[in-house]
Amino acid sequence: MRSDKVFPAVKTVQNRYLLCQLAAQATRKFHRPNTRVQDTMNDVLHRFAQSGGPESLVAQKTLAPAERRAA
Repeated sequence: MRSDKVFPAVKTVQNRYLLCQLAAQATRKFHRPNTRVQDTMNDVLHRFAQSGGPESLVAQKTLAPAERRAA
């Protein structure tokens, strides 16, 4: 069950909203064609649970400035 993967990941990232945002972004980046999205999400949650802590997760994430495009 996925809840078995979520609870250890919540211990790493204390804010549940931040966990959802990071998991969604990581799933989009790590997903490979011809694989199930569910398997990718499970792998991401497993990686969050095994990581060193929120500092290592947030420090790796760099926010790009918003790009403006001409209409």
